[in-house]
Amino acid sequence: MSETYDLYRQGRDHLAAGHAAQATVALEKAKKREPRKASIREALGIAYYRMRRFAEAEAEFRTILELQPVDHYAHFALGRCLEKQGRPAEAVGHYRLASFFRPQSRDYQQALANLES
Repeated sequence: MSETYDLYRQGRDHLAAGHAAQATVALEKAKKREPRKASIREALGIAYYRMRRFAEAEAEFRTILELQPVDHYAHFALGRCLEKQGRPAEAVGHYRLASFFRPQSRDYQQALANLES
């Protein structure tokens, strides 16, 4: 296995254990090695979100959408980051896209409904 993958797994393991701050250490190193790897950026975005570092999480999810514009989870997560930063009008658009790309997701539909009501 590659060292980058080992760093990614280490970061995911820290996330699973509820240690977001520790996860960012390994995931930042992995991102430096593979800056265009969406899976690394997603895990890092989740870690930042859990640490309430919403602007940094937003940046990670925006980068994922530059790489993969139809990534439903990145749209949803970006919407959550925007909502937490007091930008609900921007969040709605991303919730709509997440729901469009994955209409079976109740979480996406609920997030959208909460802002549209």
